[in-house]
Amino acid sequence: MQAPTEDERPASARDPYARLHALGLSLPAAPTPIANFRPAIREGRLVFLSGQGPTGAGGQLHTGKVGADVGMPEAYAHARLTGLNLIAVMHDALGDLKRVRRVVKIFGMVNATPDFAEHSAVIDGCSDLFFEVFGDAGRHARTAVGVSSLPRRITVEIEAVIAVQ
Repeated sequence: MQAPTEDERPASARDPYARLHALGLSLPAAPTPIANFRPAIREGRLVFLSGQGPTGAGGQLHTGKVGADVGMPEAYAHARLTGLNLIAVMHDALGDLKRVRRVVKIFGMVNATPDFAEHSAVIDGCSDLFFEVFGDAGRHARTAVGVSSLPRRITVEIEAVIAVQ
């Protein structure tokens, strides 16, 4: 017997808010920009989300160099938190996450040591969350790179492009 397709699942299983709840997650307030730019710009049926970082409750920034100060499990968690912040921006920009038709692409940057080589595994934290929240519509094209530094020394920064209904 084959698993049901996304459209054959109950509506609650396709609801991103229900999925967030089932994961024990709640949406934080959308982060505010640190400079003169907007967190999201809609152009036609695409929404371009500005890069977000691992900002926790109360504005705590997760900082450090992956491969030196920060290990893989922690960096993966930071990318997952960054994904949650991106979802908060989506909600803020669209008013309803059910309007997300597809996550088209993410671009992830890891603040890493020169010899660190697992950038993709770090950014999996965001990719995995998008799949868990949006199902097949959360599967996306992706780039993951290492960089020598990021604003405020954050561990990861991720931007996204989403298609909307």
